[in-house]
Formats: sequence, structure tokens, C-alpha cells
Amino acid sequence: MASTSDIRNGMCINFNSDIYQIVEFLHVKPGKGPAFVRTKLKSVTNGRVLENTFPSGVKIDEVRIEHREYQFLYQEGDIYNFMNNETYEQITIEKNIINSPDFLTEGMMVKIAVRAEDELPLTVTLPATVTVEVTYAEPGVRGDTATNTLRPCTVSTGGKVMIPLFINIGDKIKVNTDTGDYMERVKG
Repeated sequence: MASTSDIRNGMCINFNSDIYQIVEFLHVKPGKGPAFVRTKLKSVTNGRVLENTFPSGVKIDEVRIEHREYQFLYQEGDIYNFMNNETYEQITIEKNIINSPDFLTEGMMVKIAVRAEDELPLTVTLPATVTVEVTYAEPGVRGDTATNTLRPCTVSTGGKVMIPLFINIGDKIKVNTDTGDYMERVKG
């Protein structure tokens, strides 16, 4: 058990029967009354963000989280299979735990946050950007290049991305995995 004086950014705690990560915190000592800690918490399981105020000195239940590198192997429906390259141990993870499953490619290295006490996978984080190939895009209308017009496309992983008009089928593009936004065209 830790107390509010041990709070730091990135720390994970059990709170309201869920696991939350502390995004930001502020120790407040008003002129009148007791001190307290104002926090912003993000749920590890569903991503919901909430604010909470802890009285100073209150005990909090810290959760030990380990971040491990795994390689994505294959997908069976909504189940994704990963392998630890050091131990060759394979784990299966449901689609809803992965932050951007539409941009996973076979052999991609990802970071999996695991609760240390029971080896429960909590989140799967892809690299910040991925390079994918455009497999389908509606044709652009000639003359629409004066504005930053975007059109939908499908990429090689099956994900949907909004791209500029000058990108064609077969071009490789860099995509931000957090937002799913087009970043740039990749040469070569």
C-alpha cells in the first residue's frame, strides 16, 4: 500500500474496482484546511478519464505493471496472437484491448502492459507510426487541389484512413496509430 505522497505520473492504482493510470497530479496545501492531492486518472481497461481528489495521507492501492515487447503473429476473428521473442511464450488477446487493431501487420513488435501479480494483459500499444500501402481509394476529382480536400481509402491492413487527393492506389503512406490520421507519403 502506498500513500498520496508516493503519487507520480504513470503510476497505476486500483480505484473504483478498476485499474487507473495517473496522468497528472497536483499537491495542494490551502491556507485553511487540510492538504489534498488533485489527480487526473485514465482507466487502463476502457480509456475513460476522470478527475479525483484524494485527502493528503490517504492509502492507495498501487498496481505493478510491466511493459513487455511482443511480436504480432496472426489473427483469428476477434482474437489476436502474440509471441514474446525472449521466452517464445504465446498469448492471445481480444480485439478490444488493442489500441489500433486496424493497423497491425504480421511480425510487428508491440508493447503489452501486463499486471505483474497475475500476468493479465491490460493494453497493447502499437508503434507511434506505421507504413502501409493504399489498396483502395475513390478517384480524386480534377481541380479540387486548391483546398486540403481529403478522401477515404483502405490500406493493406484493412484500416480506413483519410488521404489527400494526390495519393494513389499502390502508394505507401505513414499513418499515426493513435489517431488513424495520414502523416505523409513514403518514398520508394
